[in-house]
Amino acid sequence: MKKIAVVTGASSGIGYEFAIQLDRDESFDEMWLIARRKEKLEELAAKLKTPAKVVPLDLCKMESFDEFKTLLETEKPDIKVLVNCSGFGKFGSYKDIAVPDALSMIDLNSRAPVALTEYSLPFMSEGARILQVASIAGFHPIPYLNVYAATKVFLLNYSRALNYELRDRKITVTAVCPGWTKTPFFDVATENGTKKEVTKYTGMRTAEEMVTKALKCSRKGKDIAVLGLQNNGHRFLAKIVPYSAVMRIWDKIRK
Repeated sequence: MKKIAVVTGASSGIGYEFAIQLDRDESFDEMWLIARRKEKLEELAAKLKTPAKVVPLDLCKMESFDEFKTLLETEKPDIKVLVNCSGFGKFGSYKDIAVPDALSMIDLNSRAPVALTEYSLPFMSEGARILQVASIAGFHPIPYLNVYAATKVFLLNYSRALNYELRDRKITVTAVCPGWTKTPFFDVATENGTKKEVTKYTGMRTAEEMVTKALKCSRKGKDIAVLGLQNNGHRFLAKIVPYSAVMRIWDKIRK
């Protein structure tokens, strides 16, 4: 049975870096690369030593889940690592963000990881690992990033609960919670035509740093991966500071 890794959002940013590091540090018979942009996936596949299957799918569309399910049922692989990294966010108030964009955030950030995870689980065996790319935005509500943050709350809680449920199968789920990370995320997040909602990105880290931390935590079976003192401090304060105060602080920071 073919042992594979599946990486969504592999065309750029954190997903791209996951593919690079998994190829470098772990061993698979094949890697499945999933994103919308076929040409970007093909460029990545050419850089990997692991044979790669390019799977161009738009995970905002329901039919993509059927295609993925059919591919699994046809090839019957042994999925050793699943990385759900597809997602996007937009800065702005409720009136700045079009309803279709808000709904697409929910689809890509929340529904897609659930669909790919649930379809993958029958093809996973003992020792398999799932990494769900959430965000430190999932620790509390964030005004002017409200839908994006809400999707990450969902993904964080889903991941941690699923990790508990899968204990008997010895499959682990790690919720990866990046803070500000230098990726093309910001190109989309700030394209509403209004001024940027955030002008200072303190504690910016690289995708390479975040992925290294995430994979280290995953290999240790941890249910959450947070990089750096600032982000871990953020996580701690979110537990003890009232949400109303956190939202006021965020509002001041973004201005």
